[in-house]
Amino acid sequence: MTTMSERESNLPATGSSAMPSLSGEQGLNRYLAEIRKYPLLTAEQEYMLAKRYAEHQDPEAAAQLVTSHLRLVAKIAMGYRGYGLPVSELIAEGNIGLMQGVKKFEPERGFRLATYAMWWIKASMQEFILRSWSLVKMGTTAAQKKLFFNLRRMKKNLDAYEDSDLHPDQVKKIATDLGVSEQEVVNMNRRMMMGGDSSLNVSFNDDGEGQWQDLLQDNGPLQDQVVEEAQEASNRHALLVEAMDSLNERERHILTQRRLIDDPQTLEELSQEYNVSRERVRQIEVRAFEKLQKAMLRIASDKRLLAAA
Repeated sequence: MTTMSERESNLPATGSSAMPSLSGEQGLNRYLAEIRKYPLLTAEQEYMLAKRYAEHQDPEAAAQLVTSHLRLVAKIAMGYRGYGLPVSELIAEGNIGLMQGVKKFEPERGFRLATYAMWWIKASMQEFILRSWSLVKMGTTAAQKKLFFNLRRMKKNLDAYEDSDLHPDQVKKIATDLGVSEQEVVNMNRRMMMGGDSSLNVSFNDDGEGQWQDLLQDNGPLQDQVVEEAQEASNRHALLVEAMDSLNERERHILTQRRLIDDPQTLEELSQEYNVSRERVRQIEVRAFEKLQKAMLRIASDKRLLAAA
């Protein structure tokens, strides 16, 4: 697939100041106001400019042809807003398609540039949408692409709900009209109901302020902190296991049952198990805990000395 940089390298030179800047969704209204300032061309003006560019590669002629059709690109981009992508990005892609159309336009054929460039503009936007939606298995054939870009319109014509599954009769009609399988219609409809792989840079309100990515703040700990804490927990567990060897069997069992399990046993239960008083069990538990602490301190100290050696 051709990258944007590769496509831009093949576009006509129009001069750095010819195109108004389009800086994201927040600058969209300003951009739309700017492009209205460029005059529309008469058929004769368009023909003469197209001849100048075709014969002499005149960048000023190309600039006038492009800027006079920027409103057309914006209008077409508005028609693709339903795919969840920023209008500014659609316009940017459409402008590249427009410039490709200008480069290949042949005025002698007798039709207007808008009629010819419209195909290039739509093709550029549709390619961008398909890439953005990550349609790896769907949208790879001409028929599937046709399904992708016509499904919403056909659902509307069939009075089908936008966010619901299609009736089998509706699935059959769409599949027949577009030359795809019924299963492809069902799969595509469900994918589009989920919204596809929408850009996180899409604004979530009409004034262009605020993007979905602004709501994705992670309030959890940093990754290095998580790793550090996990390593520390692992070290403490290894130290505990090693220190438990300093206890005898009864001490290990009582301490484990009283302090190291999720549902600890009561003093009464352990006193019955060992046939001793509850106070005796408590004393064994306290002594075992003290021995364990001393053993852990000793082992930790030995490890530090070993590491420093």
